[in-house]
Amino acid sequence: MTNKITGVNGPINGWLDGHTYLIGLMAYPIRHSMSPTMHNNAFAKLGLNFTYLCFEIDNKKLPKAVEAIRTLDMRGSNVSMPNKKEVIKYLDKLSPASQMCDAVNTIVNDNGVLTGYTTDGIGFMKSLEDEGIDIRGKKMCLAGAGGAATPIAVQAALDGVSEIEIFNLNDDKWAQAEKNVKTINEKTNCKASLHHLEDKDDFKRAISECDIYCDATGVGMKPLEDMTLVEDPSWFHKDMTVFDTVYAPRTTKLMKVAQKAGVKHVLNGIGMMIEQGAAAFKLWTGEDMPTDYIRQVIFENDAKDNN
Repeated sequence: MTNKITGVNGPINGWLDGHTYLIGLMAYPIRHSMSPTMHNNAFAKLGLNFTYLCFEIDNKKLPKAVEAIRTLDMRGSNVSMPNKKEVIKYLDKLSPASQMCDAVNTIVNDNGVLTGYTTDGIGFMKSLEDEGIDIRGKKMCLAGAGGAATPIAVQAALDGVSEIEIFNLNDDKWAQAEKNVKTINEKTNCKASLHHLEDKDDFKRAISECDIYCDATGVGMKPLEDMTLVEDPSWFHKDMTVFDTVYAPRTTKLMKVAQKAGVKHVLNGIGMMIEQGAAAFKLWTGEDMPTDYIRQVIFENDAKDNN
């Protein structure tokens, strides 16, 4: 008999039995994540005997958590902050993109061999493609050098963006930003440069000259939802794309500023979140995630939350 389990989107016609494959999400904090809703609804839609669970894992717990993937014969796991770099030392292999990014957000377990992948950059580029936006041969301004910004920069460079100007504070991420620029310039045909985010005149210039501005800093999500790196709509021009990797709230302060400026394409991180998940889903199951259905699930949940 098939059990019915109730998810946030209502009844899921799936099952949990002795043959169910377990996939995890290891991060801290993580209870807010939409990934379980996305993956479990996708498994149920396709009739796949998998389940996806969140585990609050920080750097201290990470070694035993990764070993549990082998011990429990899990199919794999997603990894988010603060573990995207730390996890590398516990894996057996890395994909080429993960090597370039020095970060992992997806682990695949093949008979005890753990391979790390990064799908964030793939998700970013695919989400633009889904909106009919082609940034190949274009100029990009990117704020940030952390866990999302690094794969975005690398994948954009690999996929044909002609120039990337990276802006970051002179903080603990500065060394990573320098490494990102060096990697892109040495291993792709894209021209990359690093700039101080504290230099507002230079930041304004770069945004005014670019085809796409992407904020991958996390400014705009809780507890910084009332903040944005760009306060003045005049920094933007109408023919550009403004992309905020934040997806909660759905409309960030940055997006409101861009909309006020009349920017043609203003996007949040929902599409990127879905598409990076779809890439991981493919690695684990060999199947294509039903992304149109997952968008419907997410939008229906948004409507419920707003009622």
